[in-house]
Amino acid sequence: MRIAAAQARCPWLDPQAGTAKVLDVLKQARAGEIDLIAFPETFLSGYPFWVDKTDGAQFGNADQKRAYAYYLDAAVELHGPELATITEAVRDLGVFTYLGITERSAGTVYCTLVAISPDHGVVSAHRKLMPTFEERLVWGIGDGHGLRAHAYKDIRVSGLNCWENWMPTARQALYAQGIDLHVSVWPGSTSLTKDITRFVAREGRVYSLAAGALFSYADVPADFPFHEALKDLGSRADGGSAIAGPDGEWIVEPVSGEERLVVADIDPAVVRGERQAFDPAGHYNRPDVLRLEVNRRRLGAADFTE
Repeated sequence: MRIAAAQARCPWLDPQAGTAKVLDVLKQARAGEIDLIAFPETFLSGYPFWVDKTDGAQFGNADQKRAYAYYLDAAVELHGPELATITEAVRDLGVFTYLGITERSAGTVYCTLVAISPDHGVVSAHRKLMPTFEERLVWGIGDGHGLRAHAYKDIRVSGLNCWENWMPTARQALYAQGIDLHVSVWPGSTSLTKDITRFVAREGRVYSLAAGALFSYADVPADFPFHEALKDLGSRADGGSAIAGPDGEWIVEPVSGEERLVVADIDPAVVRGERQAFDPAGHYNRPDVLRLEVNRRRLGAADFTE
């Protein structure tokens, strides 16, 4: 199977232009005979970069309220036109797709990783279990509904958002489903992907694909309340997309500052060979001693009403 990370810029807080960008990248993937592609965390419609640069925890601050409202309006819905268009393209082009989105549900935004199959459409929408640090000022807390592996062609694949890849029990919940490939998606930074990508590969004896975004100040809408505060993000969004093999060694080291598809050909037979010595969900597991229970029920407003 040929896999790829879409290391790209996406029009920030512009879901229509962002959808067009996703479609363009999917066409590139098809032309490159890619079977599976992963887009970065919240690629559509953007990471909340302003929060830690503008004292986002100020209670009742008028500009922060306006920024959140702007962000909420730019988010997409699971059954909205943007995902419908992308799902149709995935079906037509035959490229299994992991897409990071800002998901709008009523007045809440979730950091969600959507898995789209060419054969079955949207097969999971995983809301980030715990937003990281200042992200909790913007995103709702997710659930285990999307902690699911998916079969496509000859492999089983799973995905997580950013720092939840460091959650041991979340990783084990996916390893236990017999995955060959794990996808991690990031807002974009080599500092974020340089350690965990290889760690997951070696721990899970899986291929590990990291997808990170690029960000440009030119993509910030002029009417966004904190437009000027986003002039210099430094290395906060320099990409970092990478691919590691199931022995924990790099196939493609983290790529910085370059808009491109990060591509590798993978072989599930290599995964099986690496599990001779260690299989975290098989012969090196002790379910009689250690047990993991996963609640995959979708949590939302309906759970608090009769």
